[in-house]
Amino acid sequence: MAARLEPGRQAPDFTLSDATGRTVSLSDHRGQRVVVYFYPKASTPGCTTQACDFRDSLARFAADGFAVVGISPDGPEALARFAEAESLDFPLLSDPDHRVAEAYGAWGEKKNYGKTYEGLVRSTVVVGPDGEVELAQYNVRATGHVAKLRRDLGLEG
Repeated sequence: MAARLEPGRQAPDFTLSDATGRTVSLSDHRGQRVVVYFYPKASTPGCTTQACDFRDSLARFAADGFAVVGISPDGPEALARFAEAESLDFPLLSDPDHRVAEAYGAWGEKKNYGKTYEGLVRSTVVVGPDGEVELAQYNVRATGHVAKLRRDLGLEG
C-alpha cells in the first residue's frame, strides 16, 4: 500500500486529463485551497452519491475559497458520460495507471465479499494554497462524507 499523506507535507503535483481531454494540474490551483477526492468508479451508486454531494455543495465550497477536483481510474469518455448524466460542474480527472492515487496513498488493499485485491481507496485530501496537505482522510464513506468534511474543516453545514 502506498504511504498515506500527512498534514504539513507537500502534496504531490499532478497533471491529468479531464472529461473533455483538457489537462488539469494541481499547480493550476496554487494560491487556493483544493479538495482532491479519489473515487473508485464513475456512475456507480456510491460514487454517484458522493459526486452529487460535492456538486450540491460546490457553491458553498467556492464561497469558502475551495476548488473541488475528483480523480478516478476511469477514462475521459466514462468521466464525460458521468459528468453529463449527473450535471457535475467540477473537474473529473482520469488516472488510468493510478499513478496519482498511489502518490496520494489512495491506492491499496481492499476487501470486498471476502476477496482481497488492490484498488482505489475512497479518499479525500485537502491541499492548502501553498501546496501543503491540510487534511487527509482515507476509507471515507460515500454517503455523508461531504457534510463530515465541511465539519472537519470548520465550515458551516
